[in-house]
Amino acid sequence: MAEEQTVSLVDVLEENEELEEEASAVLAGSDSDLCSYPQGYVKRQALYACSTCTPKGGEPAGVCLACSYKCHEGHELFELYTKRNFRCDCGNRKFTELQCKLFPEKDELNTQNKYSQNFFGVYCTCSRPYPDPDDQVEDEMIQCVVCEDWLHGRHLGVVVPDGVELQEMICESCMNNNSFLWTYTAHLSVPAAAVEVKGEPNTNVPKEEEKGDDVMEPSCKRSREEAEPGCRLKELQEIGQKRVQSGAVFWPSAWRSKLCSCNTCKERLSAAGLSFLLDESDTVLAYENKGKSSEQRHQGPDPLMSALDNLNRVQQLEIIHGYNDMKTELKDFLQRFAAEGKVVTSEDIRQFFEQQQSRKRRRDDGRFYSP
Repeated sequence: MAEEQTVSLVDVLEENEELEEEASAVLAGSDSDLCSYPQGYVKRQALYACSTCTPKGGEPAGVCLACSYKCHEGHELFELYTKRNFRCDCGNRKFTELQCKLFPEKDELNTQNKYSQNFFGVYCTCSRPYPDPDDQVEDEMIQCVVCEDWLHGRHLGVVVPDGVELQEMICESCMNNNSFLWTYTAHLSVPAAAVEVKGEPNTNVPKEEEKGDDVMEPSCKRSREEAEPGCRLKELQEIGQKRVQSGAVFWPSAWRSKLCSCNTCKERLSAAGLSFLLDESDTVLAYENKGKSSEQRHQGPDPLMSALDNLNRVQQLEIIHGYNDMKTELKDFLQRFAAEGKVVTSEDIRQFFEQQQSRKRRRDDGRFYSP
């Protein structure tokens, strides 16, 4: 008889802890109780778009985490993950029939907010929803650090390198719009091989003629010849080493610190709206780490983990069985909300656990016994 595969309670709890950390990474950096509007254009925060209040064809709008809970309960929301330099729109002029419950005194519009197709629930160069019910291909979505759109790995024009979660990506369109960035690719970027996906032409990305290193942005006030002495960008241009200028570009950890920060380059980045590239704390990884640290400070030591040493094997197996039953039922419960695009509220969770408590205890003949 084959030996029954077992799993320890520690394994179960560690797996659950990983899932909680992923959620904390995005949500713990944002306040779930207070509208972020008084903070102005927040450096980075978790955002949502409400298709119930601002349907496709209307004006795009984004709401903060707290407003998604308190003002848009039961609405169809699109999760936008995080966006930079955004001010909560909830209840402003774009919401004709809704007033923000948390901070109603808002300006009519947030003129510095930037919007994209994401605010209507579509992503990538293929402009499809995520998850896409008509797409049977398993493919990860990767966010461009410049336009902050999410793109399918197969639509990037390059083979996605290993360890992509530790890197940042700039899509081909953003690279071409800021052609001076190509100068850095041969020296700073992760080597990538071009990829051709048959049967899926990427028709939404205009093919531009290859731009040389001498091409600068029209808004730049100084020419290459007038660049300051010691300009790293100019030094790299003079080396002349090039990489094929096509496809998305992946950048390794800490690549931003190696960009030139002379006055000329700062002006160029500012004119292109890319000053944030000189700020390493702007990265999603930095935001996630901050969220995890904040969550850990609030939680303190886990009393359940601390009590494990005091449980015998019978007690541990009993807890594992009950925990796995509860986790399966909770997953099914939450999937119903995900399928309907609804936000899970604290009241929904309370009702779930009330239903759990009202169920009968397991029958005695179903208990586990130690060998």
